[in-house]
Amino acid sequence: MRITLGQNNYGKSHVRMLRLSRQERHHEIKELTLDISFEGDFDQAHIVGDNSKILATDTIKNTVYVLAKQYPPEPIEEFAEHLIDHFLTYNPQVSRVKISSTEHPWNRIAIGGKPHSTSFLRGGNERRTAMVTATREQTRFTAGIEDLAVMKTTGSAFEEFLRDPYTTLKETKDRILMTNVRAEWQYAAEEIAYSPIWHGVRQALIETFADHDSRSVQHTLYAMGEAVLKSFESISEIRLAMPNKHYNLADLKPFGLENNNEIFVPTEEPHGMIEATLKKDA
Repeated sequence: MRITLGQNNYGKSHVRMLRLSRQERHHEIKELTLDISFEGDFDQAHIVGDNSKILATDTIKNTVYVLAKQYPPEPIEEFAEHLIDHFLTYNPQVSRVKISSTEHPWNRIAIGGKPHSTSFLRGGNERRTAMVTATREQTRFTAGIEDLAVMKTTGSAFEEFLRDPYTTLKETKDRILMTNVRAEWQYAAEEIAYSPIWHGVRQALIETFADHDSRSVQHTLYAMGEAVLKSFESISEIRLAMPNKHYNLADLKPFGLENNNEIFVPTEEPHGMIEATLKKDA
């Protein structure tokens, strides 16, 4: 019996890094988590234990810190490019590098309405993400947002859905719609203004969510993706995942009270999950 080695990769995951830029009395911070993966000529390490082509994952981690000193990690896509260029230049045995980056936002603390120059407050769970995958011939960029929490308290219905013997859900013309949006989009162009486009995509998603007359989460998801693709020529496709976080009416009848869509019980699990990819017609 012959055994062959299939696709394999290795790297360093959850590399945490904070870069502090000191500019006299004004400081800027950038906190990232990076997952770095190599594909290449590593068969002998698996088969006979020959590590001569294995760059230690500790070295991969150290490279992040060294290059963060040399290059500012803003935008995160360009910092990932610097890392990839380094790894491919000095490691001929590596054929492909994939870097997933997550930015953990910090906002300035406001004192007397004025942002403090050196003190910060964690900006919640929302994160900016990027994935850069490159060989020596091609580089692919994907950007995204995770845990963009949005809610609308009207303009959301769910009616005329399929029913079977186990259906108990009632139709509603007016419900709370809350979701934590996860979005990933693919760039089609080579020269990208990463940060301005990221902020523009985020704003387009938020504004469309707020203004859309929703017949379902699917209906609103499509409208949000469509708005992004129509607004940004450099984006070729976008994938959206929108969990439907339920807010159920509290039963106040035992207390002799009417609940006129005022008091709700938030629930985390289980929740609906709606996902879709929208692409431009080639």
